[in-house]
Amino acid sequence: MQKIFKNSESWPAFWFIFPAFLGTLIFIIIPVVMSFGLGFTEWNLISKPAFVGFKNYADLIYDPQFYHVLWNTFYYAFATAFFSILIPLVLAYALDSKIKGSALYKSAYFIPYVTPMIVIAIVWTWIFDPNYGILNWALGIGDSIKWLYDEKFAMPALIIVSVWKNIGYNMIIFLAGLQTISPSVYEASELDAATGIKRFFYVTLPLLTPTLFFVSIMTVINSFQVFDLIYLMTDGGPENSTMVMVYWVFKQAFEYFNIGKASAIAYVLFVIILGLTLIQWITRKKWVLNE
Repeated sequence: MQKIFKNSESWPAFWFIFPAFLGTLIFIIIPVVMSFGLGFTEWNLISKPAFVGFKNYADLIYDPQFYHVLWNTFYYAFATAFFSILIPLVLAYALDSKIKGSALYKSAYFIPYVTPMIVIAIVWTWIFDPNYGILNWALGIGDSIKWLYDEKFAMPALIIVSVWKNIGYNMIIFLAGLQTISPSVYEASELDAATGIKRFFYVTLPLLTPTLFFVSIMTVINSFQVFDLIYLMTDGGPENSTMVMVYWVFKQAFEYFNIGKASAIAYVLFVIILGLTLIQWITRKKWVLNE
């Protein structure tokens, strides 16, 4: 370490890295550590934090709403992740076959990903509107389904929006993975009469598993951390049917000023995401090529 700082050539690199390190320290590392400590306290942002041990975690175990929110989170995360992987994979495979106008399709599918969430929320809220929305009109069902105002349909509606937004990004990642597969592999597979669907499952998919592994991990993590979509479209309703963990943290912290409980919920979510990521990482050798 001393040799690095004595070397004058290392200083420019240090100063380039320092702002990023400082930002990470102030906005990520310190809040994460403080949040862990606050999970063992009772604090309303005004009075002094009072140490309560594991009370916040124990309260969660006996809180029926915790299990309801947990179910909502898993339902949203896994449904979103499944369709956000399956649909982009199919689209990427289709676009990789050099169909006419593929560049236009790529741009069209990617636009939702770079569109601000506030714009997406406004547009889809109108689409789902039971009285004036285009979706019910297109389905010919009048106002019989009140998408965002019905406990049965609010969560599926959010999943539709989330999948629609994420399709473009995952599709581009899959396309990049597909383009790393050598044409000679496909030529060899044709000699074995592996074409069409058979070629996809026995040649393309196995070679694409490293990309699939990356996409699955990132998509699952992002799905568990959903906040803005809930905040803008449903506020966790109706009847808490779309209340998920991150939004519950927000509610506990900034609406009920229960910082200790909010921190405890956040760390429960952290453990869940970490556990799922580790499971994917440990099991990768069973299905990811060259692992």
